[in-house]
Amino acid sequence: MRESYPGTCPACGSEIQIVHHRLDIPHYPDLLLVSITCGACGYRHVDTIILGEGDPVQWTVRIEEPEDLSIRVVRSTTGTIEIPELGLAVEPGTACEGFVTNIEGVLDRFQQAVGAVLANPESEEERKAALQVLEKIGAAREVAFPFTVIIKDPAGNSALISEKAEKMLLDQSEP
Repeated sequence: MRESYPGTCPACGSEIQIVHHRLDIPHYPDLLLVSITCGACGYRHVDTIILGEGDPVQWTVRIEEPEDLSIRVVRSTTGTIEIPELGLAVEPGTACEGFVTNIEGVLDRFQQAVGAVLANPESEEERKAALQVLEKIGAAREVAFPFTVIIKDPAGNSALISEKAEKMLLDQSEP
């Protein structure tokens, strides 16, 4: 179900439309996609909000072939994504947004974050380390080696949507 509401652009104050779109993803709670676009200044914001809360959960999937890159990833604002073989993790924070993507999209997000570090490295060592990580991400995008994607979510609102994915309930006291 898609609904549109008038609003004010937070960047320039122009009138905008705020679009809410409910997503129905099988085996997953209702999701609300919120999209704001300003035609006047170009401001954009998209957020995915999970409507509900479940048990603390960890999802794990092993990426072994190119088709695995299309596995659906739903990350809530409380979810942590890790790829241990790459030494990469993204944790929730104050500006954290939820999103729906696939494994390839997660690799893209990591690549963009490392690219931001490369744009202004603090040292030559940091630059070299960032280049090495980019090389590993590139190899992962080609599935040159198997790797693991782990999502942990204390609110139970993140998921890996695939028959290959393993779901494990976490102890209530685990982060």
